[in-house]
Amino acid sequence: MKNSEEIKAIQQDLKSKGVKYCLGAYVDIHGIPKGKFVPIDHLTHMAEGSELYTGYALDGLGQMPNDDEIASVPDLGHIIQLPWQPEVAWMPADNTYKGKPYEISTRVALKKVLGQAADMGFGFNLGIEGELFVLKQHEDGTLQVPNPDDRLVKPCYDVRGFMDQFDWLDKVASCINELGWDLYSFDHEDANGQYEFDFMYSDALTTCDRFIFFRYMTKHYAKEEGLLATFMPKPFSDKTGNGAHFNMSLYDLDSGDNLFVCNPEEDARGLGLTELGYYFIGGLIKHGRALCAVFSPTVNSYKRLVRQGDMAYFSWAPVFNSFGSNNRTNSIRVPMNGGRCESRNADGALNPYLAATLALAAGLEGIREKIDPGSPQDDNLYELGEEERSKRGIEFLPKNLSEAIEAFAEDPFVEQVLGEELRDEFIRYKSQEWEAYHQTVSSWEIEKYSHLF
Repeated sequence: MKNSEEIKAIQQDLKSKGVKYCLGAYVDIHGIPKGKFVPIDHLTHMAEGSELYTGYALDGLGQMPNDDEIASVPDLGHIIQLPWQPEVAWMPADNTYKGKPYEISTRVALKKVLGQAADMGFGFNLGIEGELFVLKQHEDGTLQVPNPDDRLVKPCYDVRGFMDQFDWLDKVASCINELGWDLYSFDHEDANGQYEFDFMYSDALTTCDRFIFFRYMTKHYAKEEGLLATFMPKPFSDKTGNGAHFNMSLYDLDSGDNLFVCNPEEDARGLGLTELGYYFIGGLIKHGRALCAVFSPTVNSYKRLVRQGDMAYFSWAPVFNSFGSNNRTNSIRVPMNGGRCESRNADGALNPYLAATLALAAGLEGIREKIDPGSPQDDNLYELGEEERSKRGIEFLPKNLSEAIEAFAEDPFVEQVLGEELRDEFIRYKSQEWEAYHQTVSSWEIEKYSHLF
């Protein structure tokens, strides 16, 4: 919390840059930003929690109509001036209730577990890979790849498909770099109309703030082109889906050194990961099925987590609760040269704060309890026989949202980390989502059954 003089200095600096309005953007249970706009002259009041919200009007904030309002307090250390609307300053915000951090707030939950990591001497670095589709949506709601030439069966890294969408790509890439996030790579991804942006990792709170803004920003620039940018996990059954792979490591709070990295020759398992890193992975695997509910939080997510489905080749998405080297058939991968681990079942629909909270807490438990994840899996697990899978003790990830919710609800670890209220809010909303899905008659059902019976 900054003092009044610091807030006034920030206020004057923003005014000098042309800012007229401030937005304190917190997120609901789904990770969708919400907030009020405040004139710059009232930033001091906003920073003190002047903006009140009826929590019952929002998803997953645990309130009823008779409850007092929650407030949002902007984080003035993470301000983004909108490049396309410089009159507006975007500020990630935390919810408070009667002057205290609100426990049913996912950004607050992440900060709490980051504090626990700090007590152990650790900081948490996180990088999130941004995969998304840029599509044309018709009046009937159907989605189509807008470029008729982008039709290769394997379009990954295709230069022509990339250059045909250059205007939008350039806007997004330029914005990322103007914000100082250090974009180091972007490409045409593995599906028609799909792209990926990779910017530098940072501390987990900063990365989660950036990912929320990244989703908003990419949609804005697509709208300028008359298109829809979507992070929907699986828009097309015959194409790969949108991951948001979580790349994680711990660092020493005093030195800043990466505590997961070592020479592969000094690692008995040969992946370039320290014992601490393996214990972290051990915690992720122990709670892997429960974590899947927050990494893959929608009905649609589980149409991505398949070996092949309707695709002409393997999907790249994990179906096993396992880890390995540079092997993308595991849910947890240790990329080449080690020093980090990557959770691959994370998809573009996640609430990054909630996912990071539980992933970090699971990893810390693995370290405290020295959980050994076993030997890395180096085979193509998609082709592994059931007898061999069972012999190795490799579990499947949940096959649908209902299974994931059940695993989430049954793991006592979840309530220990999130508290009963936030845990129950997630279960309630995701159970409703599953029930609503099953009460909807799909076009597949009509096509399959209307003339058959």
